[in-house]
Amino acid sequence: MASVGIIAEYNPLHNGHLYQIQEIKKKYPEDTIVIAMSGNFTQRGEPAIIDKWSRAKLAISAGADLVVEIPYHFATQSADYFSYAGITLLEQLKVEQLIFGSESNNIYDLTEIAKAELQNNQFDKLVRIYSKFGYNYPTALALSLKDLTGKIIDTPNDILGITYIKTILKYNYNIKPNSIKRTNDYNSKEIKGTISSATSIRENISNLEKIKKTVPKETFNILSKEIIHKKEDYFNFLKYKIITENNLEQYHLVSKDLAVRLKKEILFVNSYEELIQRVKSKHQTYSKISRALLQILCNYTKQQAQKNQKLEYIRLLAFNSKGKDYLNTIKKDLTLPLISKISKNKNEMLELELNTTKIYTLPYKNNEQNYKKEYQCDLYRKDDQND
Repeated sequence: MASVGIIAEYNPLHNGHLYQIQEIKKKYPEDTIVIAMSGNFTQRGEPAIIDKWSRAKLAISAGADLVVEIPYHFATQSADYFSYAGITLLEQLKVEQLIFGSESNNIYDLTEIAKAELQNNQFDKLVRIYSKFGYNYPTALALSLKDLTGKIIDTPNDILGITYIKTILKYNYNIKPNSIKRTNDYNSKEIKGTISSATSIRENISNLEKIKKTVPKETFNILSKEIIHKKEDYFNFLKYKIITENNLEQYHLVSKDLAVRLKKEILFVNSYEELIQRVKSKHQTYSKISRALLQILCNYTKQQAQKNQKLEYIRLLAFNSKGKDYLNTIKKDLTLPLISKISKNKNEMLELELNTTKIYTLPYKNNEQNYKKEYQCDLYRKDDQND
């Protein structure tokens, strides 16, 4: 069976995502669509606004056939780690083609740039130099690419696409990269028409009527019914942790300098946002600090992170009959265990997933079902549902 893969967060799944899936189904109607999706926390170092089970269900409703989870360790780090996990999961699942959104939609140029990065040992050095001059990572990356290739690639989806292609080339994976033209501004905080960015939707999440036209009806229904997770709901837990912990530097992604500044500022702030703004510097970007704070919140140490460098399993979140048939076809060729719940297959990476889910549910009442699903074989099987 032929297959197409997507790497996503779906935070939340909106009309732009739906458009991508529909375009894939038009071009490859017989192919199985496999999604590698972040769990309950995202690459920005924030809680996903709705839980991973709901987001996986939405992916199937939108036309995907199979959804697997990118584990916490990889889902909450920089693009290189995120890409490694997503691409490796798709490779393990015998996916033949990766489709990603792209501003330029020029797969040839993106591939040539990825090759240049891998083959030129000056690239990482240039990125470090630009970073020392105060440029954030995406800008340092774009400037380094321009120096090496003469091409200007400074849009987020193109940069992420290059990272995906680099991962495929680096590990010699049998996945062909391809792209679909992105039609909206990735970072815009304003609602614009029927296709708007996930950022703008999250910014306006308190006004559901305002975002109604930007998301499929299934997403709107879940946003209307489910708990909306916001990072500020976790601030008091984080504040207590920073105040009482003697060694903040033990936590993954927390530098000595950041640990000192957090201790200095924590008593004088009253929100997650205020804390990040107070400790931000030219060497510590907003996203980098946000990810570091998440590791403190989730009690995730450098020692633990060192043990979690490679994927150890494939975690199922949702599928339909086509996805089930696809799994049955490839199951005998998998080299990683295929699992649906924690109780049968215990290891450190799975225990981490369980613990972070506990923290994800911590601020909210009547949210026990998300935690319990980690133990239960409670996959969303579309063909078993009435909706």
